[in-house]
Amino acid sequence: MSNATNPLLQPWNTPYGLPPFGEVRAEQFEPAFKQALSEQRAELDAIAAQAALPSFENTLVAFDRSGRLLARLETLFYNLTASETSPELQTVQRELAAPLAAHNNAVYMHAGLFARVDVLYQQRESLGLTPQQLRLLERVHLDFVRAGAKLQGAAQTRYAQIMERLAELTTQFAQNVLADETGYRLVLRGEADLAGLPDFVRAASKQAAAERGVIDGNVITLSRSHIVPFLTFSERRDLREQAWKAWVSRGEHAGEHDNRAVAQEILTLRNEQARLHGHACYADYALADTMAGTRDAVNDLLQRVWVPAKAAAELEREALEACVLSRGESLTLEAWDWRYYSEKVRQARYELDEAQIKPYFPLTRMVEAVFDVAGQLFGLRFVAKPEIKAYHPDVQVYEVQGSDGKPRGVFLHDNFARPTKRSGAWMSAFRWQSRIDGEVLPIIVNNNNFAKGAPGEPTLLSFDDARTLFHEFGHGLHGLLSQVDHERLSGTQVLRDFVELPSQLFEHWLSEPEVLKKHARHYQTGEVIPQVLVDRLKAAELFNQGYETVRYTASALVDMAAHSLTDAQGPDITAFEAQVLQDAGLPPAIGLNHRLSHFQHLFSGSSYAAGYYVYLWAEVLDADGYDAFVEAGSPFDAKVAQRLLECIYSSGNSREPRAAFRAFRGRDAKVEPMLKGRGLLPLTV
Repeated sequence: MSNATNPLLQPWNTPYGLPPFGEVRAEQFEPAFKQALSEQRAELDAIAAQAALPSFENTLVAFDRSGRLLARLETLFYNLTASETSPELQTVQRELAAPLAAHNNAVYMHAGLFARVDVLYQQRESLGLTPQQLRLLERVHLDFVRAGAKLQGAAQTRYAQIMERLAELTTQFAQNVLADETGYRLVLRGEADLAGLPDFVRAASKQAAAERGVIDGNVITLSRSHIVPFLTFSERRDLREQAWKAWVSRGEHAGEHDNRAVAQEILTLRNEQARLHGHACYADYALADTMAGTRDAVNDLLQRVWVPAKAAAELEREALEACVLSRGESLTLEAWDWRYYSEKVRQARYELDEAQIKPYFPLTRMVEAVFDVAGQLFGLRFVAKPEIKAYHPDVQVYEVQGSDGKPRGVFLHDNFARPTKRSGAWMSAFRWQSRIDGEVLPIIVNNNNFAKGAPGEPTLLSFDDARTLFHEFGHGLHGLLSQVDHERLSGTQVLRDFVELPSQLFEHWLSEPEVLKKHARHYQTGEVIPQVLVDRLKAAELFNQGYETVRYTASALVDMAAHSLTDAQGPDITAFEAQVLQDAGLPPAIGLNHRLSHFQHLFSGSSYAAGYYVYLWAEVLDADGYDAFVEAGSPFDAKVAQRLLECIYSSGNSREPRAAFRAFRGRDAKVEPMLKGRGLLPLTV
């Protein structure tokens, strides 16, 4: 295929400038990227070679405008490799990992370009820049410095080699996890294997079997929306053990998909990367560009939660063991037992049955709920465009309109698990908002991994699933509501420990009584969720929080420990992880959210490396931030919502994060609302 006929290189004369999904083939990417890389290099050379002295317009604006074709290709490529991959795409992804990293090195180590940026940075106080222009200059200059622009000679050459190798390794890590997840299936045959499973779990596992060609059986996959309900309800302890061990051992099996050596090499190279920057360890390098700033600040927050969380988990464990005895059973509580007996205790204490709750949370109504909340808060309207086909039939496309009826962006909703999609939930973009060449509207996508209902049957969400839907939609709003001039500052491209604030903040509206009363309706009868169930859900909010908090914090502690090492050689990750957890006193039978062998936050890229703590950091912000609505007396108070829009959701990275939060809240955040929200405040000293 010539470049003249490659659809990736032609104008995308499609609705909203969406990619021509139906025409895209894996083999088109390599030649398209080759041309895009060449075009941007020429653009950067031209910026650097200008005879005119550096100015904001001829250097910063020109740099922000460069690489449009490359940006278009990258967002399409990485969205497809995450959400709808194939063996052919994975091959291209592996082959392009190093060349794309090499190009990034060439951009940020471009001596002539950096010299112009540096001149402007040194003169920044005298240039008469607007606050947003100054923020762009500071962020771009820091991007160059953190990417090695100031390194010289052999050090810069070595730095480039490290980044190219890390790109290969992180790609391999992600593909290995997906291979383990896709390759596993626990086949259930007969009523004995299905014992204890409610109808919604049976239906989802039957659908998974049909999708995988399994006849006369049900299938449990390693998707969280499968594995968690199975561990919660299955009466077959032996099968729970099988499922648990498969879940926690992803990436830890000898053979071509073994991630242990991959993660070890990543840690080794990251440490060398940090040392080239003059830092003792990678955590110091990573945290230098965060709100937290230092390891001490992060570890202080983690310990403020870890100690009371362990105490709470111990009380929860005692309750589970009492439940075991009350049932006349004799066993030592193991990790594959906790969710099962926890559900028994929850049912007994709060008369809550997941099978009774889920019919009130059909996916379609919960999608209506997030749209409605966004409408009440920010005046947005989501108009379905079923005629527009995306990259998979399950993906729904919406035009997002402002209160004036004008388009504000495009939203793609991709909610279901499938073998071609990585696990987890995330937001990304096909295009970021900017105004550099007129108003460029964002194209935002939310990915979830809910277990799809059988044909003709609805997809029913657990309350936790619904919370995930709201969380990712909060990220989506952060992208859709962005109102900045420059793409580098757009949407969610903020400091890592600030990015989770808009998403976690949006979760609060799910629990609001008026939202539940309006949208939590039985999928068969349309009946509003009974007040007694709402009251029970509210009463049970803090139930099992010790367990959940320990699991999260344990993962954050392991992350910080791994990236705080100063040894030249990365550790054996299995032994290292076990030692960290032993030293920290991880309570037995709990486990952690992510083991290092499949910890994609850390090893499928660098965004969350030495940064898994950010969910807790942002929770301090979101708990305190939501109190602004509580204090105003309404979750939809118009004045508070307007401040939230202006200070948080629309400002992208155009404001320093602490200043943005202070402008919204009128002061810095306090940690007490977060501790109270987790039920840990009474246990602190």
